[in-house]
Amino acid sequence: MLQVLLIDDDIELCQMMEEYLEAEHFALEFAHDGETGARMATSGKHDLVVLDVMMPGINGFDTLRLIRNTSQIPVIMLTAKGDDIDRIIGLELGADDYLTKPFNPRELVARLKAIQRRVTGRDANEPKDDVLRVGHAQVNSANRTAEWNGEPLPLTTSEFALLETLLRNAGHVVSKSDLFMQALGRPETKYDRSIDVHVSNLRQKLGTLDDGRSPIQTVRNVGYQFITG
Repeated sequence: MLQVLLIDDDIELCQMMEEYLEAEHFALEFAHDGETGARMATSGKHDLVVLDVMMPGINGFDTLRLIRNTSQIPVIMLTAKGDDIDRIIGLELGADDYLTKPFNPRELVARLKAIQRRVTGRDANEPKDDVLRVGHAQVNSANRTAEWNGEPLPLTTSEFALLETLLRNAGHVVSKSDLFMQALGRPETKYDRSIDVHVSNLRQKLGTLDDGRSPIQTVRNVGYQFITG
């Protein structure tokens, strides 16, 4: 059973989500302020965090910064409807995905299950090799760890899934729509820049090849390609 932490000061929403998620076989706990939420999120007792941006005191962004100081636990941000800036900032700070308020609880369940699949297993059609090495990069699908030039690479769940997908297709262009499905577990939607922001974060963490290029190249109007040299 997935242990979910909901950080939101909206008591009514928390109660509603408790009933809905328990019916879907998720265990749910709450925190109603950022400080308490960050402390609970980094305790190791939860599998995933759902975090509201708009909270009194420490807002969702500051809470996410506190969480990311010590933990790569998957985080879904709840943002205001139509506020593109909040969504982009959340992803840049290390959120794995986002939902806009108000949202359909079924959509949240779908996002939770998509992350659960990424964390606990792979598609049956994917290669079964646990360790994948391409150039300076290495990912271990069994323990979900990554390395670059032999050094540990701290990645969020979405960043790991994105890197693994690109490495399995190294030398070939992967379309954005395929990256959405394979890395985020959901279809691409209009104006959704999630993949672009995750790629930007991943590029910063990987650094460059010996010739100064990024190992992740943009193929205009198509998608992205991992190169080895």
